[in-house]
Amino acid sequence: MAINVYFNFNGNAREAVEFYAEVFGTEAPRIMTFGEAPPDPSHPLPEEAKHLVMHAMLFIDGSPVMFSDVFPGMPYVEGNNVNLTLMSDDTGKIKDWFNKLKEGGTVIMDLQETFWSKCYGSLKDKFGIIWQLSHDNGQGAGNA
Repeated sequence: MAINVYFNFNGNAREAVEFYAEVFGTEAPRIMTFGEAPPDPSHPLPEEAKHLVMHAMLFIDGSPVMFSDVFPGMPYVEGNNVNLTLMSDDTGKIKDWFNKLKEGGTVIMDLQETFWSKCYGSLKDKFGIIWQLSHDNGQGAGNA
C-alpha cells in the first residue's frame, strides 16, 4: 500500500493531465467526467459540471498521480488543492483509519459505498490535511 497524491483543479484538470502525460511520456490518460457518472435523481448534475474531470490518473515514473476538477460551487484554493489518498483491500483498516483521522477534523464525505468503491470517504484532519480513503478492488489505484 502506498499513499497517492490527488490534485484538484478549477476547471482545467483535462489540460493539466494531458500536459503532464506529455511531459512525462506516459500512456494517454483515461479521463472520466462528472457527466459519465451514474445519474442521481436526488442530486441532478448541473450542465456546467458535465464536461469537468471527475477522475483521471497517470503513472509518473511508476507512481500513480490522480487528478480531478472541483465540483462547481465547491471551494478551490490554489496551493491547498492536494489530497492524500489511501487505498486498502481491508475495509476494517479503512474504517479504523477514517475514525482516527476524523477526531478533531471535519468529515467531507462519510464512509459509504459508491459506484467506484465499496468503502470510500474523505475528511480534513485536525491539521488541515485532506485524506481520501478507499477500498482497493485490485484493479489499480482509482479504478472502479
